[in-house]
Amino acid sequence: MVVNKSSSAVKSQRNLTVRVKTAKSRTKSSTRWLQRQLNDQYVAAAQKDGYRSRAAFKLIQLDEKYKFLGKGKVIVDLGCAPGGWTQVAVAKNKGKGQIVGLDILETPAIPGATLIQCDFTADDAPDRIKELLNSEVDVVMSDMAANTIGHQKTDHLRTIGLVELAYEFAKEVLTEGGIFIAKVFQGGAEANLLADIKKNFAKVSHFKPDASRKDSSETYLVATGFRK
Repeated sequence: MVVNKSSSAVKSQRNLTVRVKTAKSRTKSSTRWLQRQLNDQYVAAAQKDGYRSRAAFKLIQLDEKYKFLGKGKVIVDLGCAPGGWTQVAVAKNKGKGQIVGLDILETPAIPGATLIQCDFTADDAPDRIKELLNSEVDVVMSDMAANTIGHQKTDHLRTIGLVELAYEFAKEVLTEGGIFIAKVFQGGAEANLLADIKKNFAKVSHFKPDASRKDSSETYLVATGFRK
């Protein structure tokens, strides 16, 4: 597995377009999905560098901008499946620190990380993570998103609910100066939630990595400088 010092080489890739013919056993929507995958430079780069998903490059680009990963960090990765973000964090930790990942789906083992399968909305989920931690946490990062039902407002509110849970957990475990990162949609967090986060962190901003698909409304809330 390779952790790129810069993702600029991936950004500049322009592959020849691969066209996929519609097969009898394949719907038009699945054909479009397959064609998009085959022509996605981040999918190709993830396969080449040994990452489990193209999402690894979102974290790489977030780190390039905010510089929160590094040797010996204690990190909690919420919504870690299939493991791309955890892979990047482990490589950056260089065999030191601690990484705990959680997802409602099973995530195949990653050396250097402790992974648990659990629904983060379950009452005992935060305590299960805390029991595994050896110290206060440097970074809580969440790539969680609620399963969509096709109604934009409802989907947004359900994901914001996960962000709120992740934020409450972050306040309990982060060390002084720690960082909280969470995926949000439709331009960011709700006003009340954002105001509360700003009370507890020195700086709060939103950033959309280039690795996020252009047609996706996802962006990432980045809160730095936690005040205990």
